[in-house]
Amino acid sequence: METMAQNQDVVIVTGSCGRIGASLVRRLGDEFRIVGFELLKALYASANEELVPVDISSDESVKQAFNHIRHFYGNRIACVVHLAAYYSFSDQKYDNYEKITVGGTRRLLKELQNFEVEQFIFSSTMLVHPPCETNQKITEDSPLVPRWAYPRSKIETEKLIHETRGKIPTTILRIAGVYDDMCHSIPISNQIQRIYEKQLTSRFFPGNLSHGASFMHMQDLVEAIYMTIKRRKELPEELTLLLGEPRTLSYEYLQKKISSLLFGKEITTYPIPKILACIGAWMQNHTPLMPKSFIQPWMINLADDNYIMDISRAKKVLGWEPKHSLDATLPIMIDALKKDPITWYKQNQLVLPKKMQRTSTSRQI
Repeated sequence: METMAQNQDVVIVTGSCGRIGASLVRRLGDEFRIVGFELLKALYASANEELVPVDISSDESVKQAFNHIRHFYGNRIACVVHLAAYYSFSDQKYDNYEKITVGGTRRLLKELQNFEVEQFIFSSTMLVHPPCETNQKITEDSPLVPRWAYPRSKIETEKLIHETRGKIPTTILRIAGVYDDMCHSIPISNQIQRIYEKQLTSRFFPGNLSHGASFMHMQDLVEAIYMTIKRRKELPEELTLLLGEPRTLSYEYLQKKISSLLFGKEITTYPIPKILACIGAWMQNHTPLMPKSFIQPWMINLADDNYIMDISRAKKVLGWEPKHSLDATLPIMIDALKKDPITWYKQNQLVLPKKMQRTSTSRQI
């Protein structure tokens, strides 16, 4: 068994203990020798994985990690899947994006120049593109126009990869929002929470109700990355792929679907002016004793955004297309919420309402 492991190709996964990273490591399974780069040592996702503590914002930490790779694994790396990045809805300052997302990638590529690397995969986002109209689709050749700090950092990192990759073949994956059967999507879980708790804000929306965002199931994303690694020797030196579900569900459709699944009836959602929504969000987040809102004033300006993906290139190059859909997975999510609301809330890092907090406390006792 040890000899077999030693003969396997080495795959490095940064952010290997995150939600996507852990799922990917499990999918890669016994086919590769996996080295996970993580800020702190954490749970192993596969018996065939080594975890190496790495702070990608530190030159010295990254250098030491690759010294370890060379000493124990040699000079050849089949693939580096770079998932580690900074992401925050509440922090719109750019410092951490620059230090972790952009700077971290620069440090990785600098050290990788000293290795034989067959592939470098970077997880970008569909949000590097501007939104489109309902009769249009976004392609890999659509303009790059970041609308907030997170996609801006991804665009700058994509440019950095192009300029500093050297001879390393690179694939950039521009990924839609990711969910799974327990939800684990910040926008979707918060939308479900508002409707489930019958919050007043669940009935209003400061944007075009016919617009929506593209999503994809975790299993479909992991499969796309797996196929990208497996086909690495057939792919172009530089490749960019959009990954997401071809059908985008509108905000209004989601409202009706979620409420129907929860309560057996569709709710009506009313449009409101953005200025009123901004004032309401600010007050909710700055008024003592009021529960903080997920909605931040800056998000309201993005409420009209619409993302519809053209994934024909991924189909052609990888032979990949999604096997799941958000529409078909929503009943699974809602069923999990109904069966065990406390676990569902905790899994999605949502604040328990007071009634649920009392139930949670009595459980622990």
